[in-house]
Amino acid sequence: MEPLAARIRPETLDEVVGQEHLVGPGKPLRVAIEKKHLFSFILWGPPGTGKTTIARIYARALDAELYELSAVSAGKDDIKKIVGEKGTLHFQPKVLFLDEIHRFNKAQQDFLLPYVESGELTLIGATTENPSFEVIAPLLSRCRVFVLEPLSEEALKRIVKRTKLKVKKDALEWLLSYANGDARKALGLLESTESLYGEVTAETLDKALESPHLRYDKKGEEHYDTISAFIKSMRASQPDAALYYLARMVEAGEDPLFIARRMVVFASEDVGLAQPTALVVANAVFRACETIGYPECTINLAHGVAYLARAEKSRASYDALRSAQADVAALGNLPIPKKIRNAPTKLMKDLEYGKDYEKYDKESYLPEKLKGKKYLK
Repeated sequence: MEPLAARIRPETLDEVVGQEHLVGPGKPLRVAIEKKHLFSFILWGPPGTGKTTIARIYARALDAELYELSAVSAGKDDIKKIVGEKGTLHFQPKVLFLDEIHRFNKAQQDFLLPYVESGELTLIGATTENPSFEVIAPLLSRCRVFVLEPLSEEALKRIVKRTKLKVKKDALEWLLSYANGDARKALGLLESTESLYGEVTAETLDKALESPHLRYDKKGEEHYDTISAFIKSMRASQPDAALYYLARMVEAGEDPLFIARRMVVFASEDVGLAQPTALVVANAVFRACETIGYPECTINLAHGVAYLARAEKSRASYDALRSAQADVAALGNLPIPKKIRNAPTKLMKDLEYGKDYEKYDKESYLPEKLKGKKYLK
């Protein structure tokens, strides 16, 4: 029998729950599907938010041949095989849904590029990683990027209701909190719970979560729960716990660049000004993982993790940025003081742009409305 998530997967746009900013009336993906507009695009967002569903609905609407590959296991030969197959209909477009496109290395993406460029393949890439960093520029430039959002609790409730399983209120609240916007995560645990215990309660959900039947899934909840525990252990300056969660990810075959990338972010977000060299170390670990790879780069990862966990912590620069962003969002583009504006033309100089500017001025350069504001504390 198919998994529960597959059995209740939407087959039309009207059945899709969530992602209204993309598939709602008049929104870009709905318009493209309704007008049968053939183009390549990338779906970027958290797991369990509808990337595969949208790709299948799109291909079906265009009467296209849909080929689904996972970049984890696919390679150049799989692409050759698809391109070489003759369509069942004359001029029937070929749509390639490439899940986890960020797992394709540069050489594989270079190989894919001419087929996308020529139109032999229409590419739909799916990724949980920022495509700006994971997809080569020539391929990215030929694709539109659509950002998917975590599903709201209301959306998840509607999805759970579709299963027709009896879920009590306290169990539903427990499940929604656990799922954290991921429909696949919610449905996977719901199905396991019902299968193991015959009823869905908060207690049976908790028991099923601890069951050995739920294995580490690099695309699912264990992946995100483990990286969360890893980061929080470093944040709490607990190197032993951080190294333990690192070991779990390594033993599960987690991508070392995924781990190292989180360490680079952590170095600035959580260590920051307290120990600025943390960013240097984290970047060096990332570079080592790029050039060495498994298994040796695990030593570099352990070195970096121990360093980051032991480092003094300061979120001052991170908090300052968020505070400044809040002001930008609330107040918009406030007028920049004239004395620090650029003055490349005579007109600008006549308007007193750059007048009285001094290199080591003590006066605040913030816009007038924000004079005296302190972001970095």
